Order: sequence, then structure tokens, then C-alpha cells
Amino acid sequence: MPTVMSIFGTRPEAIKMAPIVGALKRSHALDSVVTVTGQHREMLDQVNELFDVVPDYDLNILEQRQSLSGIMTRTMDGLEKLFTASKPDAVIVQGDTTTSTAAAIAAFYHGIPIVHVEAGLRSGNLLSPFPEEANRKLTSQLASLHLAPTSESRSNLVAEGVSSSAIVVTGNTVIDALLDSVGKQASFSDPRLEAVAESGRRILLVTTHRRENQGNAMQGVGRALARIADRERDLVIVLPAHKNPVVREALLPALSGKANVLVTEPLGYGEFTRLLSIAHIVLTDSGGVQEEAPSLGKPVLVMRENTERPEAVEAGTVKLIGTDENTIVEEVNILLHDEDHFARMANAVNPYGDGKAAERSIAAIAHLLNVGDRVADFEPAPYLRR
Repeated sequence: MPTVMSIFGTRPEAIKMAPIVGALKRSHALDSVVTVTGQHREMLDQVNELFDVVPDYDLNILEQRQSLSGIMTRTMDGLEKLFTASKPDAVIVQGDTTTSTAAAIAAFYHGIPIVHVEAGLRSGNLLSPFPEEANRKLTSQLASLHLAPTSESRSNLVAEGVSSSAIVVTGNTVIDALLDSVGKQASFSDPRLEAVAESGRRILLVTTHRRENQGNAMQGVGRALARIADRERDLVIVLPAHKNPVVREALLPALSGKANVLVTEPLGYGEFTRLLSIAHIVLTDSGGVQEEAPSLGKPVLVMRENTERPEAVEAGTVKLIGTDENTIVEEVNILLHDEDHFARMANAVNPYGDGKAAERSIAAIAHLLNVGDRVADFEPAPYLRR
């Protein structure tokens, strides 16, 4: 049977690749090999443990305050040796990380077909998000099979000259992972979170780490959260703080001493999805959260000027608000106090998936390698929230 190597290195990749890896393991047409780069470490390992993913190879490239060029070169060097020894029939990469692009380039140099999961996302600005927009465009140039999550992503690829026969619309595997994880109802390891969950108080869940927001913009986010905390004493702001010291140094000083701001270490995916399910509003600059939160009926305010995930913006469940301090305070205030506005965002349709994206992906890969038939593309229907 053909051997397919899944390659990933960060927490977001691991979440979205876990359903693929699981479906590959169940396949009777394909053999599965898993390689992690370790671009993230602790957060990556937590996700793998949650979804019972055991890597066959671990490049373990993580370094303190690592640079993008360092991640790229260490990943390519490790994969050069691995591809020479193992010779997979295809490799799967996900999304827009430096790991995914480095793996795609390394596979291309070895003449190995590349399958790109979550292909075709575009913001239209090469520098925002940085470096993700460039990474995904580069990977698209090398891929043999493009697994697009939505019809809009498919249209982006066709507009760039990708043959429609090389594109399969699958839905997003993050919905597969989310529905699986929420169903497990993980316990919080931090007793403060358990106390907040039991209190019934409204929660503003905040995640921020984006490179283009680091520095002055992220300091402004911290000040905005401090003002919201002072004004809304019954609200609990929960901030799982990214491990990156640059993020913490910019964000946390303004929040020190705020009784209704709960700063935690990064949460395992099971804990995070439970927190997401009980949150009232989500404030984020993450890409994946823009897809996950609408599936649970949570209004999402995105601290970015643009997004490669416009479908939920068009549906009305996500709103781009940028990083201006006053705007953040104002937009959160509207959602907290305007019930009609909140209801419109919370009840919008989610266009991102039905929980069967991995099944479609494996069928498409089997077809690529001439050992199976592809199935019908994903077409969104009114989404049933859980």
C-alpha cells in the first residue's frame, strides 16, 4: 500500500491534522506515518495526547526565541535526511505555518507529491497575516492535491491557475476535531477555571499571539482589556497566555492586579474547547478560533484588519475590529449590552464543516495515489450547533 506521511509541528496544525491521522489509521488503502517537527513543543504534545496521535518521527527543532529562518532551515535539514531514508509516496501538510511550507519545499525537492490541507485561504495582503499569507501561497505552488475547506477557498485557487481537478472541497477538519473534543468534556486542571465555570458569570475569552500584533498593538490590547475589566466588574476575562515571552511582556503588565482577569497558562485543546463552549464572547487574533467559536454559537471579534477566513464575516458571526484600543472596548461593550446584536452574531450560520472533512480528505488522497475514488465535495447546509 502507498505510504502517506503527515507532517506538522504546531498546536493548530496538530488539531487540524488529528482527524486526518485518525482516518489514515483506519484506511485499508493507505499506510500512515506521522512526523512532527516540534516547532511548538508542550502545546503540540498536549494535542497529540488528547487525540491519541503517536509520532513515528520527531525532529524536535524547538529553540528559545526561534526565528522563522531558523525554523525553516532546521525543518528542511531534518526532513532531507528522513525523506532519503523513508521515501514516502506522498506527504500531507496543513495550513500556513513555517513547518508546513518547509515540509512542502523539502518534499518537492525529493519529488514527493504534496497534499495541502486547508488550502486556498487568502487575505489578499502578503504581509498580513505574517508570515502565514506568504506561506500558504508558496505551498499552493508546490502541492499536487489541494484540500480546500470551502468553495471560496476553491475559487481562490482556481483564480491563481490551479486546475479544478486538483482541488477537493472537504470542509475544515477543525470542525471534526472540535466536535470530538467538546463531546469529551475535559476537566479544567486550573481550579480557578473550574470555579469560574461553576459561577455562571459571563466570560470574555481572549486569545492573542499574532506576530503582526506584537509590540505596540498588543500593549494596546492589554490596556483595552484592563478598561473592560474595570467597567464590567461582573464579567470574567479569561486569557490563556501564549508562551512567547514577547507576547507576555506586551500584554500582561496592564492586567496585573485586576480581580476579574484570569490569566492562565496555555490550555490543552480539550480544556480550551470546554472553555470556548461556556464563553459568552470571544476576542481573538487566531485563525482557527474564527472557525471553532461560530460552531458553538459564540460571537467572535477578530483583532485583525483582514482575514483569510471571510466566510464567517460574510455570515455575520465574526467581525473584524483591528487592534485599536478604543475600538476593542467599544465593540465588546456593544456585544455585552445590545441583546439583539449579540443574538444576530450568535445565531449566524457556520460555513466551515459538518464533521466529515477527514473522510473526504482520505478519499481524495487515495484517488491521487490511484487506490480509491474521491467522493462528492462538501456543500454547506444549515449548521446544527452542539
